[in-house]
Amino acid sequence: MSLWEAVRSALSAIGANALRSALTMLGIIIGVAAVIAMVAIGSGARERVTSQIKSLGANLAIIQSGNVTQGGARLGAGASSTLTDEDATAIAREIDDVVAAAPVIVTRAQAVYAGSNWSTQITATDLDFFTAREWDVAEGRLFEPEELRRGEIVAIIGQTVARNLFGEQNPLEQQFRIRNVPFKVIGVMAPKGQSALGQDQDDVIFVPLDTGRRRIVGRNYARDRSVQTIMVKFASEDAIAPGIEQTSALLRQRHRLMPDQDDDFIVRNLTEIANTATQAATTLSWLLAAVAGVSLLVGGIGIMNIMLVSVTERTREIGLRLAVGARQRDVLAQFLIEATTLATIGGAVGIALGVGSALTIARIAGWPSVVSIETILIAVGVSGMIGVFFGFYPARQAARLDPIEALRRE
Repeated sequence: MSLWEAVRSALSAIGANALRSALTMLGIIIGVAAVIAMVAIGSGARERVTSQIKSLGANLAIIQSGNVTQGGARLGAGASSTLTDEDATAIAREIDDVVAAAPVIVTRAQAVYAGSNWSTQITATDLDFFTAREWDVAEGRLFEPEELRRGEIVAIIGQTVARNLFGEQNPLEQQFRIRNVPFKVIGVMAPKGQSALGQDQDDVIFVPLDTGRRRIVGRNYARDRSVQTIMVKFASEDAIAPGIEQTSALLRQRHRLMPDQDDDFIVRNLTEIANTATQAATTLSWLLAAVAGVSLLVGGIGIMNIMLVSVTERTREIGLRLAVGARQRDVLAQFLIEATTLATIGGAVGIALGVGSALTIARIAGWPSVVSIETILIAVGVSGMIGVFFGFYPARQAARLDPIEALRRE
């Protein structure tokens, strides 16, 4: 019997019991659809986490004030600022492969313009911050070196601030107030979206470092030239680990720390955090796929069950085929092709249902989904292999029937 005849016979047998065949394929349909949808959603989650972390900038390390001891009492991390903008300058000058070292002070304040006001984050920094964060202006310009040196009262605003404070009006060259200090808008940043922690990165106002210290934050920072954070960008990911070691040694030297004293600063490698988050999202994606894969196993068992029933129902037909000259391998091929056809058709329907479900969930929930060709091809291959694997035993049982005993069976 030729392959085409075997396929035609299998399709005829499936069509003769259309409802039973459809119910048999249901397990495969649900399994393939679940695998594709779960992998797509898991991949979308990984892409979202990756994009949010990348929005912070690549190859970054964050240096923050560490534990401080006063009068025998340990005040805890960040209790007192131990970093200065001179530390940032030294890091940029003396550490290998440092692209930018940005001193940063962050506070919150109310911004007021005409009849509008908006509570937002105020970030006092210099030009290295925008290099470190890989953040450009959408309109206007960044600070000029002379404005930073003189501590000019100028500001660059994020998209959220521009929308809530100025509405439809063009904010460039407009003046608004922060704590009764009039600032002129010289630029509007390009949108960044949410951070990995869900914070709106566009809800921010940037001011020159000295301006923020003297006019907004307070005299303590201005007097000591203190900063809260230093953001360091390295040339490559490989340069981060040795760069952090060099930076720690430099800061200990600058802060005159004795060998038995703890660091008065904390260094965090954002690339490691990003990799950990990405690995967690990948693990979640595989977990979802494994859970959905159980449905494929159930669908395969359903195919085996129905094929065994089919062998029992068609025993006389099998005996007649064997009696008129059909070989065992012909009968084996017929039932194997029938099982594979059931699984393949179910897989095709499952692919359409899975892709549709993934796109629908993404549209309704606002959650990204990534449907890859590789996932679809794997789903098709797996469904076909399930048909072969779970169909082989019933097909072999049919092929090994004794023709005489088969013809005698009622």
